[in-house]
Amino acid sequence: MIIKANINERFRETELHVCKNRMDEEVHRIVDQLHGLYDPALNGMDEVGNRCVLRPAELICFYAEKQKVIALDAVKRYTVQKTLQELETEFENCGFLRISRSELVNVNKIRSLDLSLTGTIKVIMENGYETYASRRNVTRLKSRLIEARDNSNHVPGFGKGEQR
Repeated sequence: MIIKANINERFRETELHVCKNRMDEEVHRIVDQLHGLYDPALNGMDEVGNRCVLRPAELICFYAEKQKVIALDAVKRYTVQKTLQELETEFENCGFLRISRSELVNVNKIRSLDLSLTGTIKVIMENGYETYASRRNVTRLKSRLIEARDNSNHVPGFGKGEQR
């Protein structure tokens, strides 16, 4: 492995690049470790009342329910103390997209879409959770998914333009 530091005034913020001729376990391990170090964290509370540190890359979605904002991962629900608007702004570069007035989904965790004749789109997440994209957000969802498909070197959890 070669590690280089490139100090130059043209860089406004720290950039980390992982370069290799193909995706393999080593690259996955390095990317996972970098996520652990640099991903933004979010405080939440589980259903029992325990405080937890949540990693956005592991979350499926955020949704509003009874005046609260809920974060959902593969198995549990957490209450968070931020608004959906704050979460949308903060985690846009982590793959989150607003699909309705009351929900943000992690585009990297979408398993499939079910298109109906009425024009609605059912979004099915990796853990089996199902939700619907509102008509006004369908175009943005489609373009974000096409962008992700066209950028086949995209590493889930990295911001736009970051490559494997």
